[in-house]
Amino acid sequence: MPSVPTPSKAGIVETNGERHIPSSLRPDGTKRKEIKIRPGYKPPEDVEVYKNRTADAWKSRGSAGVPGADGLKDEKDEGSASSNKNAKRREARKKAKAAEDGGEKPKEGSSSTEKKDGKAEELLDPEAEKEKKARNLKKKLKQAKELKEKKEGGGALLPEQFAKVIKINELIRELDALGFDAEGEPKAKEEEKKE
Repeated sequence: MPSVPTPSKAGIVETNGERHIPSSLRPDGTKRKEIKIRPGYKPPEDVEVYKNRTADAWKSRGSAGVPGADGLKDEKDEGSASSNKNAKRREARKKAKAAEDGGEKPKEGSSSTEKKDGKAEELLDPEAEKEKKARNLKKKLKQAKELKEKKEGGGALLPEQFAKVIKINELIRELDALGFDAEGEPKAKEEEKKE
């Protein structure tokens, strides 16, 4: 097979050192003549466009994203250390609550959320949780009593503050149910002081 020369963008073919545009047929069926091209002539279609690398970089500057962000995508996306700790704490609380509701003791060696320094055992200790809840109720009771004094002194209260004042008796009942008096002290100690 004879090798067919590949034409340039303008259709120029080079054979035997001569450059020409080969003859072709028009749509109406007539034939175009072959056109000879002068040596050294380069038609505008064949001239390569100058590409300025700096200008190209400036044009495409927004498409790449933030500089240095590519390295961050490769890292693990597991969250920060504090969010991991918080997730572990939530899991431990859920297990403790499920154990209380079910009346079973939680399995101490089975969970990976258990902490090495013994804080997990402290969370699971019912006496410690009882004291923690009593401290919380004592704090709320103190705030409610302060608001009640403010109200009695003639100060204006917001609706949320007024709701706290109304809950004083409920807080005292909850403390009593936990085995603490209205001041937040354990009842057993109070009886010893009286004797």
